Amino acid sequence: MRHKVRILDGGLLLALLAAATLFAFEVDVFRHLGGETKAQEKVDLDELMALSTLSMLAVLTFFWRRARDHKRENELRIAAEEEVMRLAVQDPLTGLPNRRRFEEALKAALLALPAPPEAHALLMIDLNGFKKINDLHGHPAGDQVLVHIGARLLRAVRDQDLVARLGGDEFVILARNVEGSEGAANIARRVLESLDEPVVTSSGSHAIGLGIGVALAPQDATTGDELVRKADVALYRAKAEPASSIRFFEPAMDLRLQQRDELERAIRNAVEGDQVALRFQPVARIGGGIAAFEASPLWSHPKFGEISADRLSPIAEEAGVLPRLTEQLLRRSCEAATAWPDEIRLSFDVPGPLLRDRSFADRILAALREAGLPPQRLKLEIDEGALIRDAEAAESLITPLRAAGISIVADNFGTGYSDLRNLQRLKLDGIKIDGSFVAAMEHDRQAALMVRTLIGIGQGLDLSVIADGVATKAQTEALARHGCQQAQGELIGSPVSAEQARAMVMGGHRSESYAG
Repeated sequence: MRHKVRILDGGLLLALLAAATLFAFEVDVFRHLGGETKAQEKVDLDELMALSTLSMLAVLTFFWRRARDHKRENELRIAAEEEVMRLAVQDPLTGLPNRRRFEEALKAALLALPAPPEAHALLMIDLNGFKKINDLHGHPAGDQVLVHIGARLLRAVRDQDLVARLGGDEFVILARNVEGSEGAANIARRVLESLDEPVVTSSGSHAIGLGIGVALAPQDATTGDELVRKADVALYRAKAEPASSIRFFEPAMDLRLQQRDELERAIRNAVEGDQVALRFQPVARIGGGIAAFEASPLWSHPKFGEISADRLSPIAEEAGVLPRLTEQLLRRSCEAATAWPDEIRLSFDVPGPLLRDRSFADRILAALREAGLPPQRLKLEIDEGALIRDAEAAESLITPLRAAGISIVADNFGTGYSDLRNLQRLKLDGIKIDGSFVAAMEHDRQAALMVRTLIGIGQGLDLSVIADGVATKAQTEALARHGCQQAQGELIGSPVSAEQARAMVMGGHRSESYAG
């Protein structure tokens, strides 16, 4: 800007000097006019006309150039402003409209609501498995995937539909004037079909799934905030499915979400006050005698009643207190186990999401030290499916724990489609056969064959084998014939308090009902 000002000032100064020179020359000419010969007067007048013409041309040229430069500057400024406005409503990575542009389009759409059965459809979209791509291949690979996803979404929708990226792996489609839920479902199905083929990038081929939540206006809502909220509620339900799925908003979803929110607030308060109780279920040696107790949480809500351990873990995870709750339960379990005889071990479930917590192994060892429980008396059970999904994270967690003497058992074994390579890589100490196979083995030949196969795998890898869900003596006898070492379930004993568990083992408890 300083340079422009200097050039302008210099141009004006030259113009002023030219005008002053012309004025001085004219004064000189007119002062001597009449005192010169005709020839001299003609020469002076010719010089005056030439100088005047040149001066005027110079001034006109200067101002023409200034006008041209000014016009060019205006054009550049307007273009820059247009670019800024474009970038303000465009996602820089995918080139799709961003959240701001989407909100403007949604507001405009809701000002012109169609008459039923037509509707405006809002499809909230979230990718399944995208975080794993970033973790394994890096964010540049993830960015390439997002660009491909954006392009496929554009090809899947109608020309008049708006596809926007809200951020991360969240996309949204605003489809105006569709034929009610059927028209919205058609668009959603085309979106799912667009990702049937894996996304191929420089980092490899990536299979991507989708969760799609759909809300309609005016059927579900007539305001932008409410329509987005209800589409998000439907998306939450879709994301709960194991595979890609579409869910339309239903009023019952709101009720479930409110209940879930109430449970999350309650569990946060319970963890804050360390109020979640513990129960210990006996694990017996087939042949007689208690080998271990499995610790499990017991929590009751005044409105919703007793919450099972399977439900409690995801609720605590959503509430953001799963690590703290697990650590509290582990510390109290270790303290209770110190009152048992040395040969009785403590079995404790590690929730799958905590496999990715790099500091969790240190906290487990700290809990053992504080309680004074030897690591050799602790057995950690981890769901087989979680071990497969997060094999690298599981290996990082397991390695220092096994080095310290803690045993690792694959829980719900047989349901995660594990292979021998995974088992050998993770260096497990035992497997626990899923209770569904044990329950069906007496009347289902396939289930009985599955149990024998799983026991054989454990024996082949020199792993301890525990059968869960044992309810009859016939099951115990069949398991014993095939070489299963331990059993757990209704026949063995129900979960008991810490005091009752201590009484069982200190009294030399031995149940003949599960003696082989």
